Amino acid sequence: MVRPYTLTAGRTHTDVPLPLEAPVQTLRMAPPNQWPVNDPRGRIVELCQGAPSVAEISARLNLPLGVARVLVGDLVTSGYLRVRATLTEASTRDERRDLIGRTLRGLRALG
Repeated sequence: MVRPYTLTAGRTHTDVPLPLEAPVQTLRMAPPNQWPVNDPRGRIVELCQGAPSVAEISARLNLPLGVARVLVGDLVTSGYLRVRATLTEASTRDERRDLIGRTLRGLRALG
């Protein structure tokens, strides 16, 4: 078993701004065999086809939030993922409902 922070070489920060509620989307699929089967980076890229939040990624993959943020940040920097904008004062009612739905799904994934 690998300690979670080994996956990030001990890094706890990323240069990419990643709010916990930010939806993350796959830009392009990773080439086959890019990562070993159990490598969380490949699982993150696959999971992000559904645009989960950073918090959902952490919960669904059972990764500490700091590790998930660093790995997502690395994948954004590498061109595999993009971070969508979060809510602002100008956000629509539908955007707010979508955020609430993603939050609930993330909380359910923890249970």
